[in-house]
Amino acid sequence: MSGVTHLTVRGFKSIKALERFELGSLNVLIGPNGSGKSNLLDVFRMLGAIAAGRLQLFVAGEDKPDALLHRGRNHTDELTVECAFGDQAYRATLTAVGNHMVFMREQTILGGRINGLGSGHYESNLAAPEKADADAVARFLIEAMTEWRVYQFHNTSINAAIRQSQPLRHNLSLHDDGGNLAPFLRFLRERHPESYRQIVQTVRLAAPFFGDFVYREKPGEHVELEWFGRDLGQDHALGPRQLSDGTLRFIALVTLLSQPTQLQPNPILIDEPELGLHPFALVLLAELLEAASLSRQIVVSTQSADLVSEFEAKNIITAGLGSGQSEFDRLDEDRLREWLEEYGLGDLWRMNVVGGSPSR
Repeated sequence: MSGVTHLTVRGFKSIKALERFELGSLNVLIGPNGSGKSNLLDVFRMLGAIAAGRLQLFVAGEDKPDALLHRGRNHTDELTVECAFGDQAYRATLTAVGNHMVFMREQTILGGRINGLGSGHYESNLAAPEKADADAVARFLIEAMTEWRVYQFHNTSINAAIRQSQPLRHNLSLHDDGGNLAPFLRFLRERHPESYRQIVQTVRLAAPFFGDFVYREKPGEHVELEWFGRDLGQDHALGPRQLSDGTLRFIALVTLLSQPTQLQPNPILIDEPELGLHPFALVLLAELLEAASLSRQIVVSTQSADLVSEFEAKNIITAGLGSGQSEFDRLDEDRLREWLEEYGLGDLWRMNVVGGSPSR
């Protein structure tokens, strides 16, 4: 598993200062609403946008630069983020100018040697031809970070993209909202049948009524998530509206975590995957996350104490607010050893023994 070894974040949203925070292969963020879990995930989103040359689009999506700076530009002049992959790293310092964020400094780092990429620019110079061609670290960072996206499958309303017919050509990767689930599953069935079979078998464990997805030889230019029940057979095709919100989200999660490793981003970032899932589906989800973490780094936020109980203490990172800023701490397994002889991690979280007490 290659991935992010540590993060440094200063002046970003609720994160005033996070210094060289280490990340492992499996990282489960817990904490109450507003503690900064999503903001930590947003650091990855911003880095992905920077590497793709879309920083200003990211800023516009956040409404204005003040939303990115800790307590706004009147309180924080600049934000800094450093993301390390072993001895290779990327560092950027940004400041607000009007409705934009501008690079004050941008650097790549290799073994402690710093290579400056300039200042005063609105989009990253990582991808500038003269930089990318000459700087092997820049090429590595572009490849590593441009694929980052935070997956959140919460929107399963009647009009959500995941329940609608989608262009068949939208099948290169699973969208962060799962909107192209149908064409992506068709792609997996045709090109990666073993992974597809694993997805179907896992879905059946949580939804025994499920048979398989409908496969039409000539679907036209669009395809939707058709399926059939185990008892009814393929002659009774059903549509995505006949799937519950929880089942639909679980299918998307299984697809994300069971697709071929080479198609998965690294790290895989998921925001609150537990929404609407049956308790047994949570157990399966934990197993999928642990299995995926053998080959891909996982960073997931959750409010579910039941899901937390499925992991080891070393995988848990608590988020909390202290003096108006987010604080992150990884659980100490040795300190909790006696507690864990009698209680699960989720119980200790409910009891506020480990901090980051879930909201009620």
